[in-house]
Amino acid sequence: MRLILSYVIGLVFGLGISISGMANPAKVLNFFDIAGNWDPSLAFVMGGALVVTALGYRFVLRRPAPLIDTAFHLPTRRDLDAPLILGSGVFGIGWGIAGFCPGGALPALGTGRSEVVIFVAAMLAGIVLAKAVRGALAARTPSTV
Repeated sequence: MRLILSYVIGLVFGLGISISGMANPAKVLNFFDIAGNWDPSLAFVMGGALVVTALGYRFVLRRPAPLIDTAFHLPTRRDLDAPLILGSGVFGIGWGIAGFCPGGALPALGTGRSEVVIFVAAMLAGIVLAKAVRGALAARTPSTV
């Protein structure tokens, strides 16, 4: 059941990204082009997502547990650390250069366009590299236990 629900949720998300045009990198890049051919539609998509998320959290978190898990898994950290800031910066730079974020690139894979495949390959390579660097740094740091 969990696998089916995950598939349906991913399908709805992918359809939303595709219908809104956010799988089109030109549309996203035009949002960042404030001095040129600015397209504000991404702001409306983000605003709509924010409203749905805010309402959804208020409704869902009233439940004692999620439908397909025993507990909610919410972030507990509230501090800003170097990995968060650096990762956010790399994400933003990549989004601004390529016009893709992971949420828009995965549905766009269905188009078969080479730039999408290259972006997703680079994204996966970045994930592997980040895990390797984090592991190497953790191995070098002495344990405090």
